[in-house]
Amino acid sequence: MDNIQKAVLIGHTLIALLIIVLVLLQRGKGADAGAAFGAGASGTVFGARGSGSFFSRATAVCATAFFVTSLTLAYLSSQNTAAPSSVMDTVPEVEEAVEAVESDMPSLEATDMPALEEPVLEEDAPDGEQDPQ
Repeated sequence: MDNIQKAVLIGHTLIALLIIVLVLLQRGKGADAGAAFGAGASGTVFGARGSGSFFSRATAVCATAFFVTSLTLAYLSSQNTAAPSSVMDTVPEVEEAVEAVESDMPSLEATDMPALEEPVLEEDAPDGEQDPQ
């Protein structure tokens, strides 16, 4: 089933690229940008109507194939019965991780911490003792 899904995905990608190319090759209503690529000179090859109807029909056929491959890929992905594997399955529980971290950390006592001096604010200082900055 996996090989079928890969084949349909490759076909789906190629059809998408072909649709892009066909849309870019079509002549716009007001602009003749397609003439720069030879679209004006090759009008007789595709019949009396020119290349417009050929490109629009080819685009419609490719769009239909694109929708069919999209639906096929959706169906094939829904039929996948294998349980997804996750990296999270291999991660230890949170409690185990916390216990491991706590056992590795040295214990800090209140006596181990140096005493901090409180800063003297300017408004609390007497008039003669301003904190130099």
